[in-house]
Amino acid sequence: MKFGLFIPQGWRHDLVGIDPDQHWGVMAGLARRADGIEDWTSIWVYDHFHPVPQPTEEAVHEAWTLMAAFAGVTGRVRLGQMCTCMAYRNPAYLAKVAATVDVVSEGRLEMGIGAGWYEHEWRAYGYGFPRAGERLAMLREGVDVMRQMWTTGRATLDGEHYQVDGAMCFPRPLQGTSQPGSRNNGIPMWVAGGGERKTLRIAAEYADYTNFDGTPEGFSAKSAILEQHCRDIGREFGEIVRSANYNVVIGRDEREVADRLAAIRDRLLGAGVPEAKVDDTVETYRTGPLVGTPEQVVERLHDLEARGMTYAITYFAEQAYDLTGVELFEREVLPELTDREQHGHLWHLLRGE
Repeated sequence: MKFGLFIPQGWRHDLVGIDPDQHWGVMAGLARRADGIEDWTSIWVYDHFHPVPQPTEEAVHEAWTLMAAFAGVTGRVRLGQMCTCMAYRNPAYLAKVAATVDVVSEGRLEMGIGAGWYEHEWRAYGYGFPRAGERLAMLREGVDVMRQMWTTGRATLDGEHYQVDGAMCFPRPLQGTSQPGSRNNGIPMWVAGGGERKTLRIAAEYADYTNFDGTPEGFSAKSAILEQHCRDIGREFGEIVRSANYNVVIGRDEREVADRLAAIRDRLLGAGVPEAKVDDTVETYRTGPLVGTPEQVVERLHDLEARGMTYAITYFAEQAYDLTGVELFEREVLPELTDREQHGHLWHLLRGE
């Protein structure tokens, strides 16, 4: 299994109390730290402008600016966004930005893309808020434009939502024809979202990676639908790496887990988030699959792996303030999942396979 790590950027109120002149130092330091730990395959940020679960005046840093900045301070780890909203940037422009970041990072970019959902943010920035079907149509057209630009250096599309007439992208991304993992399509494409009729169909057609519901039952159900879409279009289901995002709240015992949840609650309340929304958010953390002791987290990850989830993107709410949870995960969880030669055979034997 591969693992990615979200770097706190403020979107989830995870830089609260840190002075803005220290934000980049914190983010860059955490990115460099992950870059030096081989078990972390990638680092990630969110493509959002206003924080959740309630818009406040707390800082949120823009995703693609961070992509370029992280490219300059890291040298190994891959760089992703979970996920870029197609409608926030013209797709030809976005393809050009991504190609530049791929060059700057020497071929380390992952392209997360989705239809978008955060209505407050859409309307505040003047994008309106089209119905879901329209947003998904924009996603499909935009992905087409990006693929054209990355593979041929040019794109033309007379679409319902986007009109592109010979937009050029030179240099093309470094990734593509000479590198595995992208089906020779340029930068690896992560299509995020679990919409069963349209999003997963788009994923079947274009995605190198998917990212959807990370609960065991939900993951299995979405995987089955994705497999059927692949069958319908004649694509090999196994070509697509299936991933999910996970809030990790890990402790040596139940008391330490409870203390971490309490700290999340206190920080959100301190940022001015209404108590009811805070309680809902903390409950979402508490009931997540990767909440518990290292032994519990390892067991759940093995179950998810058996269901086909082979790339976990992890989020630690306290990372900007306290690294002990991340360190515990690195010390007692990652070795059990990343060293497949040593651990994989034993796990399959235990499952009777």
